[in-house]
Amino acid sequence: MLFLLFQIGRERYALETANILEVVPLLTVKQLPGAPPGVAGIINYRGRPVPVLDLSEVLAGRVAEARFSTRIVMVRMQDEHRGTQCLGLIVENATSVLQQRAESFVNPGVNLLAAPYLGPVLMDERGSIQWIHEQRLLPDVVKERLFSTELEGVR
Repeated sequence: MLFLLFQIGRERYALETANILEVVPLLTVKQLPGAPPGVAGIINYRGRPVPVLDLSEVLAGRVAEARFSTRIVMVRMQDEHRGTQCLGLIVENATSVLQQRAESFVNPGVNLLAAPYLGPVLMDERGSIQWIHEQRLLPDVVKERLFSTELEGVR
């Protein structure tokens, strides 16, 4: 499997590339007053408004730094009730990819019920890389607020 690696502070994370549509530079994000925590706002993606989640805020409690390596990862979100949607994920230090078997990631031994998106970890000489399950990032109540209609053309 191929993973996009990114880093928040000293912590390293991985997103499986299967649902990544595109990685784009950090664009201007229109803030949405009253948006749920972690929701940075919306961007214009190919002529459509797409909600954007700041993973630095979700994972570390701080807004992502605007660096040359900060990107918006456009991911395809699958939902049985709302169909296929597009979501932007702001990530820092998105500079490399990793080819690795899914079985190489192991259970971290801690069940974080409040963070179902935190998956297994891969240990290497630099420490751990935690797999982020993007499909589990948004609770249903947030999905309902962000996705009002199916995004056409995303397959």
